[in-house]
Amino acid sequence: MMAHYNHTWNPSFILAGFTTTETLRPLAFLGALCIYLLTLAGNLFIIVLVRADSGLSTPMYFFISVLSFLELWYVSTTVSTLLHTLLHGPSPIPSTVCFIQLYVFHSLGMTECYLLSVMALDRYLAICRPLHYHALMSRQVQLGLAGASWVAGFSAAVVPANLTATLPFCLKEVAHYFCDLAPLMHLACVDTGRHTQVHGTVIGVATGCNFVLILGFYGNILKAVFKLPSAASRAKAFSTCTSHMTVVALFYGSAFTVYVGSPGNRPEDTDKLIALVYALLTPFLNPIIYTLRNKEVKEAVKRVTAKLRNIFKGP
Repeated sequence: MMAHYNHTWNPSFILAGFTTTETLRPLAFLGALCIYLLTLAGNLFIIVLVRADSGLSTPMYFFISVLSFLELWYVSTTVSTLLHTLLHGPSPIPSTVCFIQLYVFHSLGMTECYLLSVMALDRYLAICRPLHYHALMSRQVQLGLAGASWVAGFSAAVVPANLTATLPFCLKEVAHYFCDLAPLMHLACVDTGRHTQVHGTVIGVATGCNFVLILGFYGNILKAVFKLPSAASRAKAFSTCTSHMTVVALFYGSAFTVYVGSPGNRPEDTDKLIALVYALLTPFLNPIIYTLRNKEVKEAVKRVTAKLRNIFKGP
């Protein structure tokens, strides 16, 4: 049962978290903590490697490093409340902190939508416009596209977060492990149908338009790849895109299920489990997806390792 509150302003909420036994709590906590630490290590590894090796100073790896930087913040936004609820069960969270978490989480999520679209554009230009690629994707353009993704993401999240934060609340127990839109709206004293429509429109336009753009870019990429003369050249072109397509499928597949699907047809804990996929598992898998079977990254690791050996050996 959700705890009731006797007026319309809550100085704090209670995050319900996951329902686990006392025996499983420490194990779940340690598992989530290990995944979080590995996520930090993996994404930091990509950022440092791209900065340290000149062989990775290409637009594709610049955008991958920006994505890794984003993932560091994205996973950190919700992991503190995840770990606390796993270890201690239902946990209080101040309303101000809750709404900040809501805004930052959705800002970073929508920034990732825009950034994944930019990364698809980069692959489209590299494969479909190879002669003009370096002119079209100059350093200034790369910085502009990356910056625009952050500005667009943080701007798009203002409306849903602000509408939710200004609702009058009569309940205080959030049926989630972090502050998200739907669980918070369920606590409101008023009908939130209009808010749901506005949220759906803003998030739908931001994510849907980017998803359509990504599909369009990859549709043109497929056409161009099939026109290549040899199987080797087609395989090489596909190999530069498969990692990105895998990340897009993971992120959009899980996010669409929660924010576009019908929550009433799902069991209570399903949204929390799906949220783990895009909020914890995807940031953990991204470094593995981008580095596994990637010859350029392996060569870069060898070069950086050799440099470090020479430094430590001294003159």
